Amino acid sequence: MALVKYNDNSISAITSTGLATGAMVLIKSITASSDSTISFVDGSSDVDLDATYPIYKFEFNSIHPSADSNQFRINFSTDGGSNYNVAKSSTVWRAIHSEGGSHGSGYNTSNDLANATGVQILASSLGADADHTTQGYLWLFNPSSTTFYKHFLARVSTTESDDGTMDFFVAGFCATTSAINAAQFSMTSGNIDAGKIKLYGLKDS
Repeated sequence: MALVKYNDNSISAITSTGLATGAMVLIKSITASSDSTISFVDGSSDVDLDATYPIYKFEFNSIHPSADSNQFRINFSTDGGSNYNVAKSSTVWRAIHSEGGSHGSGYNTSNDLANATGVQILASSLGADADHTTQGYLWLFNPSSTTFYKHFLARVSTTESDDGTMDFFVAGFCATTSAINAAQFSMTSGNIDAGKIKLYGLKDS
């Protein structure tokens, strides 16, 4: 007698295609070690950033800059990383709370883009003290589409240079109908001293 049934079939009759499987697949993990840039290029170093998945997620863990008061940023490429200069439009909102108790929140006009090819700031005022880090994630939607713009959204939490906490919300799109096939992370000055960036692919089902 079957203890469990699924669509009126005993559990022993169920094939692997009949059950839900993990939707998030780890594609690549890169550990920073005083790197000026960290790049994920489709077809290079076992990276898939193409039509394999409709949605991709970058995770940032314990990102540490080599210099104080830095900005953590991203840019995209349509030519396999030869150029990171895709036009982007974006919005940025942030909340701040210092150790002294001062706080504030609002739209951040200095970090948004209006159809600009420069880097997109994901977090600013990063602290470089030994106990300071930055954490977060960025979603990239349907990068292989040759019909639609490519939307992205991110949330990043950082220990800023004056020991406060800053929470960033970033959203926008790459204004191109060419496929996005590479992404590159960097700091405004100096290197990504330490930390790890992981790339995941999200399955349709």
